[in-house]
Amino acid sequence: MERLAIIRIRGTDDVNYKMVDTMKMLKLLKKHVCVVYDKNPVILGMAKKCKDYVTYGEIDDETYKMLVDKRGIKKDDKLMNYFHLQPPKGGFEKRGLKAAYAMKGALGYRGAKVNDLIKKML
Repeated sequence: MERLAIIRIRGTDDVNYKMVDTMKMLKLLKKHVCVVYDKNPVILGMAKKCKDYVTYGEIDDETYKMLVDKRGIKKDDKLMNYFHLQPPKGGFEKRGLKAAYAMKGALGYRGAKVNDLIKKML
């Protein structure tokens, strides 16, 4: 099954309460938190709704295993699906945190390139 990694990039200043609720449902409570879910239409819709504050894409097995090894949190012998990351080494993309990934920024859908970002943030 394909997995979707969602990383919160921006903070909470001047965020609509509906957006805050959606990010709480996704467990994206702070900046630089990554959550991994099985890809389904509900999670994909929530990620699209938060596209101005998060970046997301399909995570491969190698990167997921690395993420679990370095940042995995166990609670009651069960692996949690959220991971606290560092800011990326070398910074975000050229246009920064306010532009979409398609416009050389850091936000929104980035497909398999999310694996590169996660590796920079470990």
